[in-house]
Amino acid sequence: MIFFIGLLTVVLVLDCTLLILLVLIQLPKKDAGAGIAFGGAATDALFGAGAGNVLTKATKYATVTFFVLLLVIGLAQGRVFKRDAKDFTKAVEQENKQAATQLPPPTAAPAAVSTVSNMLTTTAANLTNLESGMATNAAPVAPK
Repeated sequence: MIFFIGLLTVVLVLDCTLLILLVLIQLPKKDAGAGIAFGGAATDALFGAGAGNVLTKATKYATVTFFVLLLVIGLAQGRVFKRDAKDFTKAVEQENKQAATQLPPPTAAPAAVSTVSNMLTTTAANLTNLESGMATNAAPVAPK
């Protein structure tokens, strides 16, 4: 599916290039100007009674192709990425279930708490007590 989206994207870029060139090489009509651009006979100029040269018709087809390609690519990407998101969510849920089953059951007695849990908030007295307790295995001295 990703290859198909990439192929359609290449076709879209080629269609954009063709559309740009077709618009640039067209000659303006006699009546062309600000009046037609802002209303007036704009619909007659674009969708007239089928009168138009080859460039006008090619521009119409290239424009329709452009919008159809945009819709198809958008829908295809939506499906691909939605499926990928669902697969990712399922994988995370399975990983969480496996992790929950592999954890040991909680014990009744809490684990031994370290005397120094955060070096940024310890005081000099706590560090002295810790050093003396490690060196002599004595009980920590209460701070003064």
